[in-house]
Amino acid sequence: MTVPRTNSKGEIEAEISRAIVQFEIDYMGRGPKEARTYIIEDIVLVRLRGVLTPAEEQLTKSAEGSELVRKMRATLIDKARPLLYQVVGDITGNKIVELHTDISTHSGERVFVFTLDSNLEKSLPRKGRLDI
Repeated sequence: MTVPRTNSKGEIEAEISRAIVQFEIDYMGRGPKEARTYIIEDIVLVRLRGVLTPAEEQLTKSAEGSELVRKMRATLIDKARPLLYQVVGDITGNKIVELHTDISTHSGERVFVFTLDSNLEKSLPRKGRLDI
């Protein structure tokens, strides 16, 4: 896979954010209130805010409910792992080595950390910047 090198870092980050939001809508039934992606060398970090459904918010009022939400979300991500690898891999043009994720049932925030097979950040053009 090869990423078109005409895309800037910011454009790829925005495309990944859109794809992950669409994944959340299609696979989890609801999208986050906010999404932001950061490319840091060979890592793609996606931070989502406001991911819990109203039903999940009710469940998280107890410790047992919070654990249930975390387990359910972890199971869903495990089942969707190949899809997430494909989506992010296609956008970045890199092979995904691993995916780490966690969700806070307290704040309603979720993070995805994709590790890539090479330093994507180094290979991307920086629009409006001079590399010295």
